[in-house]
Amino acid sequence: QVQLVESGGGLVQAGGSLRLSCAASGLTFYAYDMGWFRQAPGKEREFVASITRRYGTFYVDSVKGRFTISRANAQNTMYLQMNSLKPEDTAVYSCAANPREARGQYLADFWGQGTQVTVSS
Repeated sequence: QVQLVESGGGLVQAGGSLRLSCAASGLTFYAYDMGWFRQAPGKEREFVASITRRYGTFYVDSVKGRFTISRANAQNTMYLQMNSLKPEDTAVYSCAANPREARGQYLADFWGQGTQVTVSS
């Protein structure tokens, strides 16, 4: 049974930092591209960042220079270091295995349940 479990969310003031973790089990982690997505209340799911099997990284423009995605294959874990947080970063952050976009929707082989990030002004 595949599980992706996020942790590290919480309440932080604007300008602060959080580090999210995504612990994977039940899959060959190193063989998967991985990604972070977020969804704010009343808004659609948004791509945040991804990291390929070969450590290539991609970011949405709004987080470039502030967020860093990484992975530790030996620990079956992916991370998202979030610095200089802004109120507009408030959302539920979810990790995904083999994320892709198709017909305007984000799909993935597996999704985590998500962790809440709230940034106060």
